[in-house]
Amino acid sequence: MSRSLLLNLAPSANPAQVLSGDASIQVSDSVTVRRTSPNLYQEPRHQAFKQLDYDERFAFMLMNPDRELTVELAVTLDNGSVEVFNAYRVQHNNSRGPFKGGLRYHPDVDIDDVRSLASLMTWKTAVMDIPFGGAKGGISVDPTKLSERELERLTRTLVQRIKEVIGPDEDIPAPDMNTDGKVMAWLFDEYSKFRGFAPGVVTGKPIHLHGSLGRDAATGRGVVFGIRELLEHMKIGGVAGKSFVFQGFGNVGSWAADIIHDMGGKVVAVGDALSAVHNPKGLDIPALRNHVANGKRLDEFVDAEAIPVDEVLTFPCDVLVPAALGGVITESNAHKLDCKIVVEAANGPTTPKGDDILRSRDIMVLPDIYANAGGVTVSFFEWVQNRQNIKWEESEVNERLEKKMVSSFAPLWKIHQERNLPLRTATFVKAVERVARAENMRGLN
Repeated sequence: MSRSLLLNLAPSANPAQVLSGDASIQVSDSVTVRRTSPNLYQEPRHQAFKQLDYDERFAFMLMNPDRELTVELAVTLDNGSVEVFNAYRVQHNNSRGPFKGGLRYHPDVDIDDVRSLASLMTWKTAVMDIPFGGAKGGISVDPTKLSERELERLTRTLVQRIKEVIGPDEDIPAPDMNTDGKVMAWLFDEYSKFRGFAPGVVTGKPIHLHGSLGRDAATGRGVVFGIRELLEHMKIGGVAGKSFVFQGFGNVGSWAADIIHDMGGKVVAVGDALSAVHNPKGLDIPALRNHVANGKRLDEFVDAEAIPVDEVLTFPCDVLVPAALGGVITESNAHKLDCKIVVEAANGPTTPKGDDILRSRDIMVLPDIYANAGGVTVSFFEWVQNRQNIKWEESEVNERLEKKMVSSFAPLWKIHQERNLPLRTATFVKAVERVARAENMRGLN
């Protein structure tokens, strides 16, 4: 459904409903316009529209996706049987550039989940001022129950069904939950059968198949650059000497902790889904990463003491970095946090009520929409390298990432201070402003 058609169908709908959290709007006896399901980004987005004083119908238009695609994928399994999987691709907005967003494989994937995440990508790319829009995709599948050959068939079947709406200048998928460089390589290969050599159709590819150096560490490295910028703008010094706690020690958490350690920060506690450890003098992060890489649990690390997993978030520190799941800081534990700053390396780790409590306690929150945007930024760098058929050195990738994280933070802090807004709301103000400006400049009114 096009934007203009959407508005024509809904002359009597109240656009404020879209911003207040209603899951759907009945605009006639036969037409219902669905919107992103209520989620933790709704309130700051709503406040951003109020701050910018946009017409409600314009806000309504910006909130709704350009295109939603649902397909059924019939895949022959290794035993000869055929199973059908539901797949989704939501393209939210491309006013600033091609749609961009991850592709996830998970049994709980549904259209509401994908729609919400597609919208978030629009705002995230706008915050970083990179020329992409927002999209997201997923297949409702438990990848642990499929063989590698079955996963490859599933991926290639998906490409066959959505090839008309993806491409280097149209929509560029990337790894997400339970997908990786191998999956992106299959996607690139299958797409190239129909459209010719086109490595820029996806990002997050293996290094030796047109991927970018520095991509593996990009999100974690970006988190650290964001922490450094926040500390400096708060005028409380740099990373060195500060104490840090990481809830989550996967790719993002482990890379960020390692770089913090190199910069002189003291990581005093780390936890994952199974166990947690602490050392008041600071953990040896390189040794701990090597320990985990060898398949061992965190609580088996000799130079640390085990603590209950549920105590990681409330462990005393200067900076708490939730880097795992969403919704872990809630109204039930936000008042127990013993930190000065929360840096959201994970997507959506703080619930709205948890966020309200942190704000009432004057705990600064560096929002995920900026804090973990290093990944999509280096994805953009990969796309640029593919389009120009060149390969940058890792040092150049890291330097460009640092420059982008620095330049993107300054306007957010300016809005935060000048308008006396929470940093999360200030971030959405800048994002919405950039998308709205692009829409207007392209002639939409």
